[in-house]
Amino acid sequence: MTSKITRDELKTIVDRGEAVTIVEALPEQYYREAHLPGALLLPHDQVDALAPTLLPDRNAAIVVYCASLSCPNSEIAAERLSELGYTNVREYAAGKQDWLDAGYPIEQGIAAAA
Repeated sequence: MTSKITRDELKTIVDRGEAVTIVEALPEQYYREAHLPGALLLPHDQVDALAPTLLPDRNAAIVVYCASLSCPNSEIAAERLSELGYTNVREYAAGKQDWLDAGYPIEQGIAAAA
């Protein structure tokens, strides 16, 4: 089971500039509308195909999120990454809606995708 990370923990990591790869596990259309700053696009149903290229370091800190607590995509993607040998994966289960509710910044477009 993948460990969880809270909004406040993630915001602290981002603000400190700590090394973390943030991954959005939603389809591209939702990523284009809004994503967390610097997040990579890794739809939950494309983890096997895209993870080796997007996430070459299996020991890097990775945080996976999706839309909200009711969205299962981040859990699916995080579990699959763990199964593929990624050792430091955490799930931001509350997701994009929680981030937006806090008034934190987002990015739009596709620039951060591979």
